[in-house]
Amino acid sequence: MHKRRGEVVVIGGGPAGLMAAQRLAEAGLAVQVFEAQATMGRKFLVAGHGGFNLSNAEETARFAGRYGAEAARFRELLAHFSPADLRAWAADLGIETFVGTSGRIFPVAAHKPAELLRAWLARLRELGVGLHTRHRWLGFAGDHGLRLRDETTGQETTLAPAATVLALGGASWAKTGSDGAWVPLLQAVGVPVAPFAPANCGAEVNWSDFFKQKVGRAPLKNISVRVNDGPPVRGEALLTEYGVEGTPVYALTPQVRQAQAAGGATLFLNLKPDLPAPALLTKLRQRRSGTSLPDFLRKALHLGAPVPTLLRETAPDVATYPAEALAALLTTVPLPVAGLRPLEEAISTAGGIGFAAVDEFLMLRQRPDTYVAGEMLDWEAPTGGYLLQGCFSTGAWVARGILARM
Repeated sequence: MHKRRGEVVVIGGGPAGLMAAQRLAEAGLAVQVFEAQATMGRKFLVAGHGGFNLSNAEETARFAGRYGAEAARFRELLAHFSPADLRAWAADLGIETFVGTSGRIFPVAAHKPAELLRAWLARLRELGVGLHTRHRWLGFAGDHGLRLRDETTGQETTLAPAATVLALGGASWAKTGSDGAWVPLLQAVGVPVAPFAPANCGAEVNWSDFFKQKVGRAPLKNISVRVNDGPPVRGEALLTEYGVEGTPVYALTPQVRQAQAAGGATLFLNLKPDLPAPALLTKLRQRRSGTSLPDFLRKALHLGAPVPTLLRETAPDVATYPAEALAALLTTVPLPVAGLRPLEEAISTAGGIGFAAVDEFLMLRQRPDTYVAGEMLDWEAPTGGYLLQGCFSTGAWVARGILARM
C-alpha cells in the first residue's frame, strides 16, 4: 500500500464532498469520490423537495450569526465561499438563481434539483473526477489507508491517498445515507464525537385527546414564538397531532434543548405580534356581554380556528377572562415542551466532530491529511439556506486547506 502523490479521496457524495472534489480537481489534483448509496447527492435532492433553497442573501455578519457558537468561524468560511460565490457557481453550471422576498436564494422555477445535480456531476466528470457509487467506507488502515467495500461485488480494497476528505453527513434522513454510522470509525482512532441530537425539528406537546381530534393539523400564520424568556422568532407554525412545527420552531430547537437540560422548556406563542399592547387591549375591551369568544376573536382580531380551541386547551376558563388577562394569553400562549421529535424526523442534527478536534483548515488533529466537511462537524443552523451554504462553504474551505498543504 503506497501513498499516491497528488491523489485525493473524498468519502461521501453530498454537497460538501462534491464541492471539495470540484475545487481540488479544478486545481489539477486527481480526485476520487466514493458514495455508499446507489446515486450521488441523495440528501441534496431530498432537501429540494418543497422548494430548493440553496442559500440566503442576508448580509454577512447576520448570516454568520445563524451558526450560533461557531459564528466567528463561519464568518471566515463564508468569506471564502459566500452566497454570491454559490450563485456564481450555479450560473456556471447553467442554473440561474433568484432572491425571493424572504431573502432566500432559489434556482428559477425552470430548474429542478435533479437538473442542477446532473449538471454538477457532468462537470465533475469533465474535470476527471472519479465517481464511485455503492462503495462503503469501512474505516482506516495504517497512517493514510482507507478500507472500502464495493457493495455490488462485496470486494474490499484499501487505498492510500495523499489526502482524504470525509463528508459523510450527520444523522438525520438515514434513508439518504446520512445515518451517523461513521461515528465508531472515528472514535476508534481517538477522535471525540459529541452525541447527535435533533435540530430543525418539531416540538412535542401533550395535547388532550379532544384537542387532537378537533384540531388535528392546522396552521398559525403571522405569529412569533419564543422559548422561556428568550427572544422571539417570527413566522408560521403548524399545530400537529404531536405538538407544533414550522420555521420559527425549527429555529428555536437549540434553545429548546438548552432549556430542557436546565430544567424545562416552554414555547410561548404571540398570536398578534404586529398589534401594540395598548391597541390589543382596546379591542378586547370592546367585547360585549353575551358575545361568544370564538365570534369575538374572529370579528375583532381576525383570529379564527384553531385559535379558540388552542386557548381553551391552555386555559380552560378563557371564556371568562377579563380583557387584561385575555390580552396576556393571546401574546404568551404557553406550550410546555414534552420533547423534540426523533432524529429520523429532524431536518438536520447537532453534535458530531467538535471543532477542537480539527485545525484551522478542518484537518483532524488525530490524523494528518484527513479532513472533515459538512454536517459531520458539530455545527447547526436554521433552515432558510443556511444549512446547504454551510456544507458548500466547509467543502470549499477543506479544498483550500489541502491545496495549501500539498
